[in-house]
Amino acid sequence: MRGSGFWLGVAIAAMPVPLWANEPAATDEANEEIVVTARRSGAPMWTIETRAGVVILVGEIAAVPKATPWRPERLEGATDRAQRVILGTKAKVSPGDILRLIFKGGGLTKLPKGRVAADYLTADQLKRLRALETRFDQDYARSNFLMTAFDLLSKRLSFNKDSADDASDVVRKAARQSKIPTRPVGEVRGEDMLDNLFAAAPETHIPCLEAAMAATEAGGDIVMERGRAWTEFDVPAVMASPLEEALGRCWPWTNDGFGPELRQTWVGAIRDATAQQGVTLAVVPLRILAEDGGVLDLLKAQGLPITGPAW
Repeated sequence: MRGSGFWLGVAIAAMPVPLWANEPAATDEANEEIVVTARRSGAPMWTIETRAGVVILVGEIAAVPKATPWRPERLEGATDRAQRVILGTKAKVSPGDILRLIFKGGGLTKLPKGRVAADYLTADQLKRLRALETRFDQDYARSNFLMTAFDLLSKRLSFNKDSADDASDVVRKAARQSKIPTRPVGEVRGEDMLDNLFAAAPETHIPCLEAAMAATEAGGDIVMERGRAWTEFDVPAVMASPLEEALGRCWPWTNDGFGPELRQTWVGAIRDATAQQGVTLAVVPLRILAEDGGVLDLLKAQGLPITGPAW
């Protein structure tokens, strides 16, 4: 299972940061060449062309299987020739935050003292959980539902085993090597993340647990099916995947404060980028882009010309 930094930093909202200074304009031919190169990588993407330039939105999923046939080197090539890059939120975690997680981590891993799963779950939910306990020789009776869900997805379903670099990792490395200006879409304090997570009642994680159980019950084939749909630009199939559904129903995606703010932060950053000359390459979580009422829907409603696969 990946460390807490992976889960805490998957999709945390933050405020926009200032725009870059104006850069020299690229030619239309150069812009088109970058777009074509990015499309050939196999990652689903959308473009917004304006008089000033073009914005490329790469829809990212977590833990792309190595066996999934996509070409990250082509995304690197597109990054090398972009004028700027926008990546996901950056978590500012202090040593104090880490110590707090160590000393108070029991509040995240276990249900409240004296309580067990049967105190919260319906008879059907409890029956399914006990069947998974038997199947995997585990005891989830006292485990925090969020931790149980992560255990099911990471260790039992093994969705992030034998996975390649995510699109944001590929773009970040390429941008660093080519000295392309890069910024996160926003930042969030580790203290705020922990406060929110510690304050969450056990009941709030039951939808996450239920989705994780459904994904685990569906079996390991859904991992490859989701990856294959991603490389085939079948965005509705990715969004309908039990695995993608489970990841999207777990904290922090479902937090009432983080989720809506994250969407609006991305919308604002992309609108700002449409006024910039040349090519802006942004790597955005596919769920944030393609969900009902997500970033693509919001941008389309604002009249921006979006080209790319159906979502």
